[in-house]
Amino acid sequence: MSKEKLYVVEDDNRLHLAFNDAGNPMWFQTGGNFTATDSVASMWSLKHGGHAVTLVEEPEKVVLSEKQAEIVDAAHNSKRPASYIILKSNDEELLMNAYVNGFTVAKEKKYLLPMDGTLEENDDNDNFQLYAYCYKGRWLADEVETDPSYQHHTVTQKELETAPAWVKAIKPLEVTDDDD
Repeated sequence: MSKEKLYVVEDDNRLHLAFNDAGNPMWFQTGGNFTATDSVASMWSLKHGGHAVTLVEEPEKVVLSEKQAEIVDAAHNSKRPASYIILKSNDEELLMNAYVNGFTVAKEKKYLLPMDGTLEENDDNDNFQLYAYCYKGRWLADEVETDPSYQHHTVTQKELETAPAWVKAIKPLEVTDDDD
């Protein structure tokens, strides 16, 4: 959220002060003249009526892990949300900010592990690429079509950390949201 503020003059009917080309004041339901200085807005309100109002930007949502998001969601159902958050996490300030301002859940990064070469049975076919992947804790290699619409096997950072040496030797390619 920006630290800069904007001010507008508003009357009791929620009409906003604006000035026409000749500098004459007019009141509108939508729109008005804004200023970045509260003293200017105060001066306008003294001269033309109404009162200065500070416009507040919508705060940016906090990015949380899935586990943190679960804590914040559960806190909404708690009788004492702040106490719940304090008991469940050491990230009280972050999670309270998420509780108040909203949050999004960070997508876990995923990677493709393309390998050199092809399996012997398809040596003459250029439409296949060899990839390593993890399936139920076992590391495998498989040829898959190079067609971009094909859903390739992806792996997570956590899986890469526990991978055997032959997998760690492969340069991982991060998959963007567009590629998922």
